[in-house]
Amino acid sequence: MSRRTRILLALIAVYAIGMAALLYQLLADLDPRYRESAEEGLIETAQLMATVIEQDVEYGALPTDRIGGIFRDLYARRFSAQIYNLHKTRVELRAYVTNRHGQVVYDSTGRDLGKDYSGWRDVRNTLLGEYGARTTRDVAADKHSSVMYVGAPIRWNGEIVGVVTLGKPVQSFGQFVSAARGNIISVGIVSALSALALALVLSFWLIRPLGITSDLLASLRTAWWHDEQGRRRFSPRRAWRALRAQARAAGQEVRDAIAGRNYVQDYVQQLTHELKSPISAVRGAAELMQEPGMPPDQQQKFAANIARESHRMQEVVDRMMELTALESRRMLQDQQRVELAPVLHELVAGARARAPRLQIVLQIQDELAVEGDAFLLRRAIGNLLDNAVEFSTPAGDGSADIALTLARDGRMACITVRDHGPGVPPYAEGKVFDKFFSLARPGSPKRSTGLGLSFVQEIATLHQGSVSLRNVQPGGEPVAVVERAARGARAVLRLPALKA
Repeated sequence: MSRRTRILLALIAVYAIGMAALLYQLLADLDPRYRESAEEGLIETAQLMATVIEQDVEYGALPTDRIGGIFRDLYARRFSAQIYNLHKTRVELRAYVTNRHGQVVYDSTGRDLGKDYSGWRDVRNTLLGEYGARTTRDVAADKHSSVMYVGAPIRWNGEIVGVVTLGKPVQSFGQFVSAARGNIISVGIVSALSALALALVLSFWLIRPLGITSDLLASLRTAWWHDEQGRRRFSPRRAWRALRAQARAAGQEVRDAIAGRNYVQDYVQQLTHELKSPISAVRGAAELMQEPGMPPDQQQKFAANIARESHRMQEVVDRMMELTALESRRMLQDQQRVELAPVLHELVAGARARAPRLQIVLQIQDELAVEGDAFLLRRAIGNLLDNAVEFSTPAGDGSADIALTLARDGRMACITVRDHGPGVPPYAEGKVFDKFFSLARPGSPKRSTGLGLSFVQEIATLHQGSVSLRNVQPGGEPVAVVERAARGARAVLRLPALKA
């Protein structure tokens, strides 16, 4: 995973964690706010009930018959109330009355009549002239059976002679909490995704304010092609591939914008690092050549070093410019049908001429064609073949040193380059496609510019394909260096194949 991808994912993760923390705080605060609202209503109702009861108190005696009649008639009432999504038809309020000693003299549920409630906080605090309330479960193991109780004092001649406590099951307003929680989650997720989408759109707009429409039209133009009779036709498949490539390119730019990647700075740093060594070599050789009395053979040697290092710097600069130009292309504009077999025959012939000591074998298992840029495809396959040539040594027994194969794998055309070189060291796995990363050639400290495989990867991406380079593992076992058949690496370039 690249650094910019990790930065992008880290930013998205921070955003997601922040939104999740905000939603969690809102949801955690939801239930207490509903309980506070319900408790505030219970307080007023309890005070009203205490005032009604006080009208019938005589000499401190509590009118339990009067209270029982009120609740009997209350429970018998039938009504229909539509409260948003809740349809309410019965009263869930419960009540009990205790005397000045905390003994229950009336219970609307009929379960706790005569019990001593002086230890409950709602009764104890209210008898002391303080605010008394509690929340208790009817069933200890069931959290959904909680009931909220609020007490109010019953007075006679200024003296507290009893307590009326009203209770309301938490479950009665719990459905409002559940509905509100669901709404908050839905709105939160939609808002978070909308904000993220808006950020992506703004990033896309900031870096490409004028190119969206033109790129879209350019991608659609590639869907038109001419058949063998010269007639102009529209291909939905080509249009889909072009739009997909455009979307991938746009996503890449948005990702780079969010991650804050600075291409110019990265390229300057990489190029400076790569040119530092040859510049030092040229400077050192030039200073030594200026010393008086240097033998001509030594001067010739240092001059050759300067020429070699200058050529290396020129090669790095040229390849870097090519790669930069290739990366700036978000999609292929002019695509054509490319028959792969003739391209491979041409490349193999050139490789055989450059390396006559190597046995290079070409195997065409399927006659396949792809759609794309013939020049770029030739460069990509040529780079893979040149890489195999540089890492291969002749076997001398007539067997193939390098095998180039063309075969179909589902909808993909697979071009495989198999060599019998030393393979990829374990420390280099996953780095071979990085810019400026290169390995020493067998028997020589010489290294390449480290841009060839990056170039191949960019070309494969432009053609909706992929490229991989792995060590050969016959039989699924790790690479064995002792036998030549088990050595080497296999590069596979996969491209979407056209129908025959």
